[in-house]
Amino acid sequence: MPTPDFILELRRHVGTAPLWLTGVTAVVLRGREVLLVRRADNGAWTPVTGIVDPGEEPAVAAVREVLEEADVVATAQRLASVAVTEEVVYDNGDRTQYLDLTFRCDFVSGRPHPADGENTEARWCDVDDLPPMTERMRSRIADALPERGEALFRA
Repeated sequence: MPTPDFILELRRHVGTAPLWLTGVTAVVLRGREVLLVRRADNGAWTPVTGIVDPGEEPAVAAVREVLEEADVVATAQRLASVAVTEEVVYDNGDRTQYLDLTFRCDFVSGRPHPADGENTEARWCDVDDLPPMTERMRSRIADALPERGEALFRA
């Protein structure tokens, strides 16, 4: 799904000024495999990420994003970590910073594929053999691996 309508409406008023948004990262696990997508905008491998809609529960947003982006049904099991991202500057000049809530999610059903145009690939990867990705994304995956535990607060 492209930029949510509520953000487009905000941008009409604030232009490219920084927006503070809540984002989610869904680390979907199937045994020792993690669902990864390759982003269409920059080619990076990541877990599924997305923006929480106004009034939406963050865990619901994580599950929704997995279904929208990879056509996989998952359930959110626990909050794994909370972090603030660096400011993101998009090609059009829009600036955004995210409060990222990373969730450990369990696989329910579906065959991963790029379902909404945001990604060029979607597949399962062994957690011990991940493709190249940023350390930030690797730490989100690591935070979600334990089945139980408190959420980590990243500085």
